Amino acid sequence: MSTSNLKLYSYWRSSCSCRVRIGLNLKGLSYDYVPVNLVKGEQFSDEFTKLNPSGFVPVLVDGDTVVSDSFAILMYLEEKYPQHSLLPSDPQKRAINYQAANIVSSSIQPFQNLITLKYIREKIGPAEEHNWVKYNLERGFTALEKLLKDYAGRYATGDEAYLADLFLAPQIHGALNRFKLDLSQFPLLLRLYEAYGENQAFQDAMPEKQPDAPPSSTT
Repeated sequence: MSTSNLKLYSYWRSSCSCRVRIGLNLKGLSYDYVPVNLVKGEQFSDEFTKLNPSGFVPVLVDGDTVVSDSFAILMYLEEKYPQHSLLPSDPQKRAINYQAANIVSSSIQPFQNLITLKYIREKIGPAEEHNWVKYNLERGFTALEKLLKDYAGRYATGDEAYLADLFLAPQIHGALNRFKLDLSQFPLLLRLYEAYGENQAFQDAMPEKQPDAPPSSTT
């Protein structure tokens, strides 16, 4: 278990940060949590952009190594800290994990981040924000239901939690709690979400459990 070198720059409600928190928990890696308030624009400070010029969380600092982007961070952790592998040994299931993670990270999450929603509100109008999020979430979740239907067990690709689950859990959590969407048309994803709710590594990574979460937060 890592005890001193790992530092995670995170925001409580960031689903990208949540993916990494789950991965760290599953691997049993302790880390220092450094909050970055995205609403206040702390991600654009000189101090933070030295770590990640793109101005996004999460960022992982491991001694002299700095890695940004959740996918890159998780692959780094997988290579350096092999305990509790985040990828199955079967090549086909491994590919399905990559596909599911990419659907979330490229076809869903970017359309609901703060920068995108701010643009929608200002250029189109606040009334369109919910429709925009709903459309993109439902499109992505439809693809995920089809992709995973022949592979899912207790978790996305079997009875062990792997990379796909790290991306799915915060995305489903956000859809239900942040955006208040009805996901009854996605029974497989809801079943997986129930399993995540019974796994302490996932639950400890959820937004409301983070030190920078507002006291009354439920999302």
